[in-house]
Amino acid sequence: MNRFLIVRLGALGDVVHAIPVAAALRRAFPGARIDWLVSAKHREILDLVPVIDRRLVINDRNDAAGGTSLLGAIRELRRSQYDVAIDLQGLIKSAILARASGAPRVLGFSSRYARERLARLFYTEAHDPGRGGLYDPRETRHVVDINLGLLRLLGIDAPAREFPIDDIDSDAARSARQQAGGRYVLLNPGAAWPNKRWPPARLAAIAATLRERHGLMSIVLWGPGEEALAAEIVAGAGGAAVISPRTTIADVVALARRAVLMVSGDTGPTHIAAAVGTPIVGIYGPTRPARNGPMSPLDVTVSRDAVCQCHHLRRCTRDRMCLLDIEVAEVAAAVERRLGAEAARG
Repeated sequence: MNRFLIVRLGALGDVVHAIPVAAALRRAFPGARIDWLVSAKHREILDLVPVIDRRLVINDRNDAAGGTSLLGAIRELRRSQYDVAIDLQGLIKSAILARASGAPRVLGFSSRYARERLARLFYTEAHDPGRGGLYDPRETRHVVDINLGLLRLLGIDAPAREFPIDDIDSDAARSARQQAGGRYVLLNPGAAWPNKRWPPARLAAIAATLRERHGLMSIVLWGPGEEALAAEIVAGAGGAAVISPRTTIADVVALARRAVLMVSGDTGPTHIAAAVGTPIVGIYGPTRPARNGPMSPLDVTVSRDAVCQCHHLRRCTRDRMCLLDIEVAEVAAAVERRLGAEAARG
């Protein structure tokens, strides 16, 4: 086996969680070609992953992000003559693309673990992780480990969680650090799902507490459509926070690597920070920390997943989302535990 295709189109956090599969393939097949089919919107993080030979970028939304069309991608896949295609997305669309590559072996998850059960029809081989299912509450393994388990079909057993992401810096990251005046914490208020967003006023209170107790300034990250959330935190933090400039994914990586701590919900920048080893306090509601949370045993999560009635739903179906039951004092205590654990490491 000399040519591998990974299919994981998005989203950002899910792409990050799939990077260890590429790393494990590179360790097992050091001379192989490893390509990755990704949506144009989410390719930036893969530009920083040196174990990938080629990023095949598909513009499946016909926007201005670049990349080729669906048909153009299929033509390019077939020209590449892959030995193995691995679908880590589990959608009918991603499964069709993997099969359309023409690879004689098309690997994916069993119907219980695919996001869309019919995706299984397009695989030549399927891995069943052996528990209740992808979103079953009995499934307590991290999604990174579930992804790596699929490699057993290739004879790769128990590979390590490795995130080979380039150590870079950037002008935007340097500018933000200069504003913060040295050591800093990252606060991230945004998330694609509204019910993953902890209120900005409470994050502002955390920023004030960090400044008062530890002399730490906070840099507030924001993505498209989130600048107002970040500005609200800065306005309410009493001089304890600054807003980041507009950032690329490379900027987020650079800021995360040098941060003392990150406080955030379940979203892409959090998973980037976890991948590069940033200490994290995670705030979780409709998703489970055991499956989607930070991976260091020292990291701390504050969660309401045990009582949430909207697991894996983009919007809360109740009158009051469960994240509103998480008060500032609870997150502040989690911050103290995480900072204390880091200090104990020396």
